[in-house]
Amino acid sequence: MSATATIADLLLAWYDRQRRDLPWRAPAGAALPDPYRVWLSEVMLQQTTVAAVKPYFERFTSRWPTVQALAEAPEEEVMAAWAGLGYYSRARNLLRAARVVTEHGGFPQTEQGLRALPGLGAYTAAAVAAIAFGQRAVVVDANVERVVARLRAIAEPLPRARKAIRAHAEAITPAERSGDFAQAMMDLGATICTARVPRCLLCPIAAPCAARREGDPARYPVRPAKQAKPERRGRAFWIERSGAVWLVRRAAAGMLGGMRALPDDGWTARADGTGTPPLAGRWVPVGTIRHAFTHATLELAVLRYEGPASPAGPGEWWPLDRLDQAGLPTLFRKAAERALAVR
Repeated sequence: MSATATIADLLLAWYDRQRRDLPWRAPAGAALPDPYRVWLSEVMLQQTTVAAVKPYFERFTSRWPTVQALAEAPEEEVMAAWAGLGYYSRARNLLRAARVVTEHGGFPQTEQGLRALPGLGAYTAAAVAAIAFGQRAVVVDANVERVVARLRAIAEPLPRARKAIRAHAEAITPAERSGDFAQAMMDLGATICTARVPRCLLCPIAAPCAARREGDPARYPVRPAKQAKPERRGRAFWIERSGAVWLVRRAAAGMLGGMRALPDDGWTARADGTGTPPLAGRWVPVGTIRHAFTHATLELAVLRYEGPASPAGPGEWWPLDRLDQAGLPTLFRKAAERALAVR
């Protein structure tokens, strides 16, 4: 690194040459991007990969091209369109925030104002402020965290190291082009300073990187020992009648809240299900699936009803030939596939 080139200078020069072409980004040299598209992409990208998000983003922006259009959408349609992205509270907060933004005539343009919107934490507010509004903001996601931890060889384990990581990120974030700088850090972490095999020979900031000088950059950031996830067990119930399956709407609070689903036995991340079916009669096991949540792994037995009774309580008969339009979350989509495979 020359006497005058800062880390930001080196990284921005690299970004101008190597930036990823992503559907939510403004073209190189263009004006600031649409804040709606930036905000939507950042919410979708939380704990989800770019490859997984791209088709969802394209479908969302085709169906709801503006924040006003999204604000007017029925919640069940938004939740159905979100199905498969996981962390469904994000979709509910997305709709709540869209309605607040529309009511107030546009997005707040500062970090503080953005933090007041439903579901916008420190990271998302900083990212939207920097990328969409050109504000100086310190943006630290998992990619940035990894780059900074290596750049400074921060040996303290996560999560305690996050205070030091943020302080170092603050120190290198430039006053100008902080949005481009944030996206450059993200791109660097995603394509070069990767988790397992960092490509140091291609890195524009290899020279000042303390972890590279040590010879083992992949050891950073230092992580605590993993704790085993608890194993939970539950049952899902397939009730079919005249070419339709009985679906229920899950309670708004809790796991997969507000989503359409098969009836189940009340399992949660903290406790096994009761095993109690919703109808008396003969239940035939059709298979078992496993699904990993953030805080637990679920083993879900799928049972098919063979009897004349009809389910009680709120629910709907959903045509089997349109089941892909029900917006089932991944867990229940897998359960449905298992039931349909052994009819």
